[in-house]
Amino acid sequence: QVQFVESGGGLVQPGGSLRLSCRASGIIFSIYAIGWYRQAPGKQRELVARMSSGGSTMYADSVKGRFTISRDNAQNTVYLQMNSLKPEDTAVYYCNADRTVARGPLYSWGQGTQVTVSS
Repeated sequence: QVQFVESGGGLVQPGGSLRLSCRASGIIFSIYAIGWYRQAPGKQRELVARMSSGGSTMYADSVKGRFTISRDNAQNTVYLQMNSLKPEDTAVYYCNADRTVARGPLYSWGQGTQVTVSS
């Protein structure tokens, strides 16, 4: 059974930083691209950062230069370093695996981790 467990969210002031973690189980982690997604209230879930199995990265325009995705295949874990946080970054953050961006995430979603940016 494939599972994703996200952690590291919290309440942070604008301009602050957080580091999210996502640990995967039940998959051969290293062969997948892993993406971080977020869903704000009343909005669709969106892809914000993705790292391919080969280490290539892509970011949504809204987070470029502020967020950094990384992965540790030995620990089946992907990270999202979020700096210069803005109120519009407030959302529940999730991770998932994919083989291509076009096909999208392959597995059921975890519980996510809440990020709230507010003064």
